[in-house]
Amino acid sequence: MRLRALLDTDALGLRLLGGEDELDRSVRGVMTTDLRDPSRYLSGGELVLTGLAWRRDAHDSEPFVRLLVQAGVAALAAGEAELGDVPDDLVLACSRHRLPLFAVHESVAFASITEHVVRQVSGERAGDLAAVVDRHRRMMTSGPAGGGPDVVLDLLGSDLDLRAWVLSPTGRLIAGSQLGGPALPAETCAGLAAEHLAAARTGRRGPHRVLLAGTTYSLFPIRSSGRSPQAARDVRESVLSDWLLAVEADAGDWPEERLDLLQGVTQLIAVERDRRDAARTVRRRLAQEVLELVQTGAAPAEIAARLRVAAPVLLPGLGAAPHWQVVVARVEWEGDEIEGGPVAQSLLEEILVDPLATGPEPSDRIAVAHTGDEAIALVPLPAVAAEHDGSETGLLADALLQTVREPLSAGLSDDGRLTLGVSAAVHSAEGLRGALEEARHARRVAAARPGRVCAAGHQELASHVLLLPFVPDDVRRAFTARLLDPLKDYDRRHRAELIPTLEAFLDCDGSWTRCATRLHLHVNTLRYRVGRIEQLTGRDLSRLEDKLDFFLALRMS
Repeated sequence: MRLRALLDTDALGLRLLGGEDELDRSVRGVMTTDLRDPSRYLSGGELVLTGLAWRRDAHDSEPFVRLLVQAGVAALAAGEAELGDVPDDLVLACSRHRLPLFAVHESVAFASITEHVVRQVSGERAGDLAAVVDRHRRMMTSGPAGGGPDVVLDLLGSDLDLRAWVLSPTGRLIAGSQLGGPALPAETCAGLAAEHLAAARTGRRGPHRVLLAGTTYSLFPIRSSGRSPQAARDVRESVLSDWLLAVEADAGDWPEERLDLLQGVTQLIAVERDRRDAARTVRRRLAQEVLELVQTGAAPAEIAARLRVAAPVLLPGLGAAPHWQVVVARVEWEGDEIEGGPVAQSLLEEILVDPLATGPEPSDRIAVAHTGDEAIALVPLPAVAAEHDGSETGLLADALLQTVREPLSAGLSDDGRLTLGVSAAVHSAEGLRGALEEARHARRVAAARPGRVCAAGHQELASHVLLLPFVPDDVRRAFTARLLDPLKDYDRRHRAELIPTLEAFLDCDGSWTRCATRLHLHVNTLRYRVGRIEQLTGRDLSRLEDKLDFFLALRMS
């Protein structure tokens, strides 16, 4: 479609601010963004929609427009809801670069423009897609009250007899057709997400055909902001944040028109994804502000004031000041060319969704900031619940990863790692700094464990588990060798089983009777073995210090 056609559509409420001579440009897609540099997600020919949140002062317009022109976009449309009139500096920058500029009236939703463009562009390739969308113009612009992605999926069921579901990268069910058939089980959702992530990591283009529990599914990526597979510099930048559309059918048998239809549907659902991402902007800013205050050593009163602002946004109508927990996550890839912070931020926003939350925005009680390769979540807990025992009623590290470990491990493949630490609940600004350090220490404990996806909670920080991961390797080897090598050598020569005997003796708290019973030995035989251990090592197992040394050596070996 041509840019000129957008002006001829009164319902879009677009007003031309510059670039009249360029209105015959073709529009091949649409992207909504408030990034200062969205170029990595652009492939050329897009109508870019922006709410101007990227603009801090007049100097920001020139570099933003220059990046769009270099990416080959067709035009820019700026919303008037944030700043009122479109700033003159943006108008001048677009004029200098011959980039057509439209103003979007505050009463017009970006979703309406996106739906119109997608419908027109897709309609040129697939008449059945245009027919579906024409009959239901409000399916994406009506917001939560209209059903959001669920309406699109119901249309696939009623018009094309296709059962379909929208899933997050962790396998969370975001939307699903309500027409016929049983609900999609949670284990199936997790399995489909894992298959999708594994296929995406190989670089294969969708749809991906999957056979799961005797049923064939076709998996279509839903890429946020209308970016193409080539737009991201590295698949690892987006693979753990993109949604997917799972269709109960074998797309390998479909004609080209049907594939175009489903690709158009994914673009419509991407509008909802972008809307939800935009709604997280305020919460992300709150988390960033609190984090900066905590890390720069701001006065508790200043931190408390910022928390009072955050509380009603995250827990509307709560009435009482909440308790808080801090969750720290880190995503690390082999090599240092990819910043893991944004990926960790998206994952935390997904992992921390309360499965019991209702409504279209289950993530509206989460505020996540990121810095470098680390993401930090500020999670409010209602004070009433936290009064009983914040550590038990709040987030638990193991529970957070229980259902998402399979798909995330597939997405991380053999070159990525996710580690996560959870603090105890705190009820004041004074405790927030300690909670942040506690969560970071817990994450380091998780990082010392094997596996692609690991977590640790604050409960583990009162144990030797906190100390052992940070013992240097050379110290660890020297300590264990001094105590255990003589026993291992003796066991190899005589098959005396001194090491198993030592482990059982310590596990039984030095009780001769219980240890002998566990090992099916006579007490005198046990005493002989323990005596041999003491003789070979020069230690005394009746002394607490020597028992502790042996215990630590066995844990580090």
